[in-house]
Amino acid sequence: QVQLVESGGGLVQPGGSLRLSCVTSRNITSIYAMGWYRQAPGKQRELVALISRAGTPNVVDSVKDRFAISRDNFKNTVYLTMNDLKPEDTAVYYCNADEKGYGLGTAEGSWGQGTPVTVSS
Repeated sequence: QVQLVESGGGLVQPGGSLRLSCVTSRNITSIYAMGWYRQAPGKQRELVALISRAGTPNVVDSVKDRFAISRDNFKNTVYLTMNDLKPEDTAVYYCNADEKGYGLGTAEGSWGQGTPVTVSS
C-alpha cells in the first residue's frame, strides 16, 4: 500500500489560511486519484477535493470558492490550500490514495493519519 503522510494542520483564526500537504511513498502519477477528506466531530467523513492521475482538480461546491487542490509531481505531494477559513471547517483532514482503481473513499485505498485543523478566535 501507498504510505501517506499529512502535515500542515493547526489552529487558525477565522479568515485565515492553511496549506495541507500529503506526501506519498509512490510516484504520484502512478496513482489513479488522490483526495482530501475531512471529518468534523460527530459527523461523517466527507470528500473535500480530489485530483486525478492526469492532474485534473475537483473541489466540492461547498468550498470551491475557498479551497484548491494541487500537486507537485517531483515531490510526490498533494496540497490542499484553504483560504478564508471558517469555524465550520474545523475537522481532521485526511489524505486518500486510490492506487488500485477502485475509487476514492474505499477500504481498498490508502489513508493518511490525518491532520487536525481548528478554526477559532
